[in-house]
Amino acid sequence: MTLKENLALPVGTTLDRFIMRKQEDFPYATGELSQLLRDIALAAKIVNRAINHAGLTDIGGAYGKQNVQGEDQQKLDVVANIRFIRALRNGGEVCAIISEEEEEVIHTGNNNGKYIVAIDPLDGSSNIDVNVSIGTIFSIYRRISEIGTEATMEDFYQKGTEQVAAGYVIYGSSTMLVYTTGCGVNGFTYETSLGEFFLSHPNITTPQNGNIYSVNEGGFNHFPESIKHYVELCRVRNYAARYIGSLVADFHRNLLKGGIYLYPNTLKSPGGKLRLLYECNALAFLVEQAGGKASNGSQRILEIQPSELHQRCTFYIGSKEMVDEVENLMVARERPVRSSMLV
Repeated sequence: MTLKENLALPVGTTLDRFIMRKQEDFPYATGELSQLLRDIALAAKIVNRAINHAGLTDIGGAYGKQNVQGEDQQKLDVVANIRFIRALRNGGEVCAIISEEEEEVIHTGNNNGKYIVAIDPLDGSSNIDVNVSIGTIFSIYRRISEIGTEATMEDFYQKGTEQVAAGYVIYGSSTMLVYTTGCGVNGFTYETSLGEFFLSHPNITTPQNGNIYSVNEGGFNHFPESIKHYVELCRVRNYAARYIGSLVADFHRNLLKGGIYLYPNTLKSPGGKLRLLYECNALAFLVEQAGGKASNGSQRILEIQPSELHQRCTFYIGSKEMVDEVENLMVARERPVRSSMLV
């Protein structure tokens, strides 16, 4: 490499340029989805700035209210919720939004918008005050109601298989935006001095197997027997236990390195705890595009029929062979005993 070339190394492909190039691959694309992804990236930059200032300004700590889930809101939960809703409303492509922080559907007033968005504006917010990675999760669908009218509940009760795009932003040692439109998974790292996301992880594929398991073992005594057995197997095999308490952070690590994230049902949460529409579906779409798998133990996550905006479900996601093993254990443990076995 010459001195001249070394002095001006290319900085890489920006998110905007990447989106534009991908749009050109689809002759019937009209640009609305591309603009929507840019709107999400813009809001992520603003939220990233707020998070970086959390220790220096009065923006950390509890907000003093609970969200619709009955969880204590953090100030940054509220900030992120406002920022993403504002960006999506002002962008003009979204007719309605559901958010973890809001009980009802948010109508943007853009009744000609073709898309709806389900979003968790700030996942893992209880980790804010201790400088642990947190994130944003988003899911995008085409509306099925008539354009020009208000969005309906049916727009949000689509199965995860109908997503047109999904992704997450992780705010950690660096800030990354990872997304899919159904043609593979790509990751972009935020370069703060330039204010741009640059392609850093093209064509992400997750290992088919791994040696990392992520589960809150504090609830072990309340797990189903099949999950207790699987955790014991992980311990015997000397798998690495890695659990941060931030879904995005745990998922991101396992996506890149190989592993499984488990959030089983418990006595306290018999239907599971994670939300289907704006947490599980988005990550399930991503992991499948990367070669992994997501299940509730007996059914593909993307094929679950939603019936509530804030519907919860059990969640097993990660390397395909590890999720397969969990499913097989659950089936074996729940299989009725044949009468011939009792003789």
